[in-house]
Amino acid sequence: MKHQDIISKLTLQEKVNLCSGKDFWHMYGVPRLGLPSICLTDGPHGLRKKDESVSGSSLNNSVPATCFPTAVTTACSWDPDLLYEMGEALGEECLQEKVSVILGPGVNMKRSPLCGRNFEYFSEDPLLAGEVAAGLINGVQSKGIGTSLKHFAANSQEARRMKIDSVVDERALREIYLSAFEIAVKKAQPWTVMNAYNRLNGTYCSDNHWLQTEVLRDEWGFNGIVVSDWGAVNDRVVGLKAGNDLEMPTSGGYNSGKLYDAVLSGKLDEADLDKAVDRLLDLIIKSKKTLCEYTYDKEAHHALARKVAGESMVLLKNDDSFLPISKDKKIGIIGELSRAPRYQGAGSSNINPTKLDNAFDSFIEAGYAPLYAPGYDKKSDKPDYALIADAVSVAEKSDIVLLFVGLTEDYESEGYDRSHMELPQSHTELIEAVCAVNPNAAVILFGGSPVAMPWLGKVKALLNAYLGGQAGGSAIVDILTGKVNPSGKLAETYPYALSDTPCFNNFPGSTKTVEYRESVYIGYRYYDTAGKDVQFPFGYGLSYTKFEYSGARVSKKNIKDTDTVKVSFKIKNVGDVAGAEIAQVYVSDRESTIFRPKKELKGFKKVFLEPGEEKSVSVELDKRAFAYYNTNIHDWHVESGDFDILIGASSRDIRLSTSVHVDSTVDAEIPDFRVSAPAYYEADIMNVPDGQFAAVLGREIPQSARPAAEPLDINCSLEDAVNSKWGKRINALIDKVLSLNFNAGGSSSGMMKAMALQIPVRDFVAMSGGVFTEEMANGLLMILNGENEGKGLGKILKGLAGAIAKLPTLLKQI
Repeated sequence: MKHQDIISKLTLQEKVNLCSGKDFWHMYGVPRLGLPSICLTDGPHGLRKKDESVSGSSLNNSVPATCFPTAVTTACSWDPDLLYEMGEALGEECLQEKVSVILGPGVNMKRSPLCGRNFEYFSEDPLLAGEVAAGLINGVQSKGIGTSLKHFAANSQEARRMKIDSVVDERALREIYLSAFEIAVKKAQPWTVMNAYNRLNGTYCSDNHWLQTEVLRDEWGFNGIVVSDWGAVNDRVVGLKAGNDLEMPTSGGYNSGKLYDAVLSGKLDEADLDKAVDRLLDLIIKSKKTLCEYTYDKEAHHALARKVAGESMVLLKNDDSFLPISKDKKIGIIGELSRAPRYQGAGSSNINPTKLDNAFDSFIEAGYAPLYAPGYDKKSDKPDYALIADAVSVAEKSDIVLLFVGLTEDYESEGYDRSHMELPQSHTELIEAVCAVNPNAAVILFGGSPVAMPWLGKVKALLNAYLGGQAGGSAIVDILTGKVNPSGKLAETYPYALSDTPCFNNFPGSTKTVEYRESVYIGYRYYDTAGKDVQFPFGYGLSYTKFEYSGARVSKKNIKDTDTVKVSFKIKNVGDVAGAEIAQVYVSDRESTIFRPKKELKGFKKVFLEPGEEKSVSVELDKRAFAYYNTNIHDWHVESGDFDILIGASSRDIRLSTSVHVDSTVDAEIPDFRVSAPAYYEADIMNVPDGQFAAVLGREIPQSARPAAEPLDINCSLEDAVNSKWGKRINALIDKVLSLNFNAGGSSSGMMKAMALQIPVRDFVAMSGGVFTEEMANGLLMILNGENEGKGLGKILKGLAGAIAKLPTLLKQI
C-alpha cells in the first residue's frame, strides 16, 4: 500500500468515514492529519456545483459555469484533441471552485434512441466513445483535477434504472458495453470510476466483484477509486469487498456503521478496508495539491464553447448548396428555439451558464436583419394556429426561411425515457405549413437523440445543432453564414422509425429485467448487417466542400495476430473552401464461424485541408481490430482468415478498400451458434426465440417480472407495490402531488415521479441522511405488504419526530 504510514494512524471510525460521503458533495477528511475534505460534483459538460449563497436544491441553484456542448454533440466532432482542450477548460473551472473531481464523462452505449440520458452519452460505437472520453479525461486531469468515468456498466436506460437487471451475454458485454470504459481507463486512467445503479446479470453493479475488481482493476490496470453513483449502494459490506471504495452521498452513518460493525464482528477483514482507504487517501493527497486560488477566463471559455459547438454540429442535408446564406437574402427566422434555445439536457448535468447566446441575436450581431415569428409555444405540444399563421406570413415575405425546431425540455431528461421518436406536434405542423408557402427552407434541429423526420423531403437543408451549449446560438450562425465550414459527423445512426431499432421489442424491458437479445447488433452494426434502410447512417455528415480519397494500402498483406498493420491512404480537398474530413476505417471479417457484424469501426482521423490540399493519413490496427471476444477462453481471439479494410466517409459511404490476411497464434475452440442460434447469423434479431437467446447468453433466461404474490422487500420500489391496496393509493397520491407542483408535466415532473416511484426503499434510508430510518422503512414495507398495517404505521410515526428534526440539515446538503 502507498500510504501505510497514514493508515496506521487512523482509528477504525476514521477509516469507515473515509469510505462514505461527508454530505452530498464532499468526502470526509482527517483534519488532524492534514487531510482535507474534498468536493466531488456534477459535470460532465460543465460544472454544477451547489451555490451555497442561494437556498434550494443544487439542481436549480448552482454557481455560474461554462455550459459546453453535451456529449451527444461533442462526439460528432470525432476529435479527441478538441475534447482535450474542452477538458482543460473544465479543469480550470474546477480549480476556481475548489472542486477536486468532476463527475463525468459518461460512456454508456446508445442502445435505443429513447434513452432519456442519451444527450449525456457519446455514441453507439465503443471505439469512438472511448477515444473522445479519453481526450476529455486527459484534458481535465492535466490540470490536477479528477474525473469520474460513468456509469459502469450496461446502464443504457433510465426506466427503473435503480433496480433493473441488465441481462447481457458475455460477448456483447466485452465487445460493446465495456469496451469504451476499457479504452478510457487504459488511455487516460480517470481518477475515479462511477458504478451504475442497475444490476448486471443478477448482481448490483456496486456489489459486483467481477466488474469492479476482476475486470476493472486486475485486467485493465485501473488504479483509482470506484465511487458509487448517488444512491447506488446495495449492500455496503459486500460492495466494499467487491471493490466499491466510496459510497456517495452520505447515508448519515447508516452504511458506515455497517462497515464498522462488520470489522468488529469479523465479517469484514480490516485489511480489505485498508485497501480501500489507501486508494481514497491517494485521491485526497492528489487533490490537496490543487486546492488553491485560481481564476479562469470566462470569455475565453465561452469562445472555446463556440468553437467546440461549431466543429461538432452536423450538416445532414444541403440540396443545391442552399447553405451558406448571404446577406442579400431576406431571411425569415421561425421558431421560439431561435431566441430561447435548448442548449443542454436536464437532470444532474444541468449547468447554470455564465452567458447564453441565441441564434436570432447572433444573426443581428452578424449584420443581418431577419424577420421573426415564434411559430409555437415551446411549453406546449399542441399547435397554436394563430402562431402558425403568423409564421406563414413571415415565410411568404422571406426569400429563405430558417425553421428552429426540436425536442423541448419536457422530452428528454435524466430519470425517464422517451416513449416515441416524434417531434412535438406543434413543430411538425409548423414545418408543413411553412414549407407549403415557401419551399426555400432549412431546418435547424435541437435535441439529444434521433427523431423521426416525415418532413425531410420538403426542406432544402438540415443542420443538426444537437445541444450546443451556451454558445450554440452563435455557433449555428457561424455555420449558416459560412464563417465556419461544418465538419461534424453523426456518432449514432438516425433510423426512419422506432420500430426499425434493434432493441425495439426489448426496451426498456419488464419490471425486473431488460434483455439485450440483440447481442452485439447495436446501431450501425445491426442496420448495416441486416441491410436496413436508415434516415442517416453512422458517421454521416456534409461539408461546404468536397473530398476525394485515394491510394489505399496496408503495410503488410499477411500478419500474425500479434503484429500490427498500418493502413494508409490520401484525402484531397477538391472544393474551393477550407474544411475538415473525418475518415473512418472499418474492418470486415470475410468468413467467420461466430456471428459478427458486417463491419466495425476500428480507427478514424479528422483531417483539416485547405482548398486543393492533399494529405496522407495512416491508421494503425492491432489484434483487437480483428478479434472477437471468445467466451470459451474468456479472452480476445482472432479466427485466421482474410479481412477487408474499408475506408469511408460514413458506414454506408465506403470510398476505398484493401485487405489483409491474419493468422491466429492462439488455438481455441470458436463458439459456433449456427445450429443453436441461427437468427444471429443473419442479424434477424427483432424477435429472437427464447432458446436462441439462452444459447448465446450461456444460461437460462432469468425471470423477467417479480411474482405478484412475492412479498416486497427493501430493494423493491413503490412502483412494485402498485397493485397492493396501499401501494395503489400512494402511487396515485405521489403522481397527483408532483404533477401539481411541477406544472402538470415536463422534465422536472417526470424526473421527480421516476425518482419517487422507482427508487428502491433501501434508498429512502441511505439517501435521506437519517431522516427516514431503517425502522421506518420496515414499517412502510409492512403496510405495502398488508402485514399488520397498524404496527407498520406505528413504526413510521415513531420516527417522525426525528425525521422532522433532521430534514433541514438534509435539505441544506442537497
